Amino acid sequence: MLYLIGFGMGILYANFIAKNYVTMTGIFHEYFLNQYTQVKIINEDYLWYLLRWRVMPLALAVCVANLGFRRLTAAGILLWTGFAAGILSVAAVLRMGLCGMLLCIAGIFPQYIFYVPAYLLLIRYYYRYPQSEWNGTKTGFTVMMIVAGILSEVYLNPGIVRWFVKVLI
Repeated sequence: MLYLIGFGMGILYANFIAKNYVTMTGIFHEYFLNQYTQVKIINEDYLWYLLRWRVMPLALAVCVANLGFRRLTAAGILLWTGFAAGILSVAAVLRMGLCGMLLCIAGIFPQYIFYVPAYLLLIRYYYRYPQSEWNGTKTGFTVMMIVAGILSEVYLNPGIVRWFVKVLI
């Protein structure tokens, strides 16, 4: 429910507060998409970039949750991801219509197959604490899923997105 509330807030924000910005610039602009098909991505640099942008928010969430704000952390994750998805969806549809939504799906594939279960496990634990206990198996699963997500985002996703951009434009 919190994800859907965040999603709705993102849609409203993108349509009423940031509509001009969303429609004028961004990743769905034709110039950017054409540039993306021509740029060579250096996997090692992209890996370090993703490590910062995927691991740091996760580490921050774990730290805040372990300070005793477990449910608040879980709620924040759900609201924020919903909000971001709402903005992204509006930007995609306003700039490219259905093709934009297909590009969004390509943009999160296949890494979200790994990220979603890892975050759902954390969120479930945070909401069910203290009835639910954290253990080494959950830690191993979460770490493996995040690592698999990052590696798939580095080595698979750029080719998938590049192919979609070439087909859609």
